[in-house]
Amino acid sequence: MFRVTSRPIALLDAPDGATIVDAAPAVAAVAVGADSAASAAACCAPLVTEPLGHDEAVELAHALKALADPTRLRLMSIVAASEGGEACVCDLIEPVGLSQSTVSHHLKVLTEAGFLTRSQRGTWAYFSLVPGALEGLASVLGDA
Repeated sequence: MFRVTSRPIALLDAPDGATIVDAAPAVAAVAVGADSAASAAACCAPLVTEPLGHDEAVELAHALKALADPTRLRLMSIVAASEGGEACVCDLIEPVGLSQSTVSHHLKVLTEAGFLTRSQRGTWAYFSLVPGALEGLASVLGDA
């Protein structure tokens, strides 16, 4: 089994002035379990060298599904680019042009998938990237 952990993803400038999220260089898995050396070798084998078990495939699909949404990728890039690597939910609504409840739903999905952490400060929630989460995903995917 592995637990997805994360770091800031790369933000690139496109020729037309848009910002492109480049998650490829920032993606790996951290082994969880009693015997971490064996777990790490078993869980972190790239897809091209060893087949995933059912449970690992379910976890990986859950993580990939969480990232497979343009709004969620934008939210991740905004949080990563924010001062101090964290952002208030109040500052994430306008940039994506969605309602507060929809933004909160996307942030909840990313948090449950292990990509973001949430901290409550008064009435506002602040989100930051989980260190190593994207690297964990990258190590499982490996070089194809």
